[in-house]
Amino acid sequence: MTLTRREGLRCPSGGTTLEAKRWTVGEVAALTGVSVRTLHHYDDIGLLRPAERSGGNYRLYTPGDLARLRRVLTWRALGVPLSEVAGVLDAPPDLEREALRAHAARLRDDLRRAEHTLREVQARLDALNGRAEETIMNNEDVKAAFDGFDPAPYEAEARERWGDTDAYRQSAARTARYGAADWARVRAEMDSLTAEYVVLMEAGVPATDGRALAVAARHRAHISGAYYDASPQMMRGLAQMWVADERFTRNIDRARPGLAAYQSAAVTAWADAQGD
Repeated sequence: MTLTRREGLRCPSGGTTLEAKRWTVGEVAALTGVSVRTLHHYDDIGLLRPAERSGGNYRLYTPGDLARLRRVLTWRALGVPLSEVAGVLDAPPDLEREALRAHAARLRDDLRRAEHTLREVQARLDALNGRAEETIMNNEDVKAAFDGFDPAPYEAEARERWGDTDAYRQSAARTARYGAADWARVRAEMDSLTAEYVVLMEAGVPATDGRALAVAARHRAHISGAYYDASPQMMRGLAQMWVADERFTRNIDRARPGLAAYQSAAVTAWADAQGD
């Protein structure tokens, strides 16, 4: 007697064992939220090929297949390009374990920062709604506002490079007046821009595309609003620094590998388009 995908071995309670369960591509799509088209693509490129086929040659996914799909989605959520996911999944367990530990540490750090930003934003909302008063920042407040960012390696260099410029003086004057809520707002704006860059990058949108240039324009507006009036020429210089100085590259690429180069190219293209 031939077992169908719905029958199989029975548990003592009368239910079907997990090992005997099979799902069609449509069922997997409905259960996981991954589209049928994406599942077909994963099959075509060899990333996730269902272990079985029905008598009518329809894809049938096993519990092992779904476990692999979950790993695929985990690594994609971590920003690993689709072309590299298979290599990660098929790597020795020790290598994958170490890579996951590194990502987990970064995510915990990002979560801590996000929670801190949320508290500062809520504090600002409470102040605006009259439920709390903003206080002058003491040393501990300043330290908390800049938690996770160490400006020391850059401060002397920035003063040496730009200390006599109007931009440096303007930035110093503006930021001297900032409170915790102001820094939370600045950080939230930059986080939003970073997310926009990453979305475009993930979608394969060229850095010279109009959508990327629009983000670059908002990036310039953010810098001009938070620090100093940034001309296209100054933005071009910043873009070059993001990829020429490994410290900046490393910090930007924490959001996604290759992000520094992508946003540098987008901002450079935007600056070139201004004719300055």
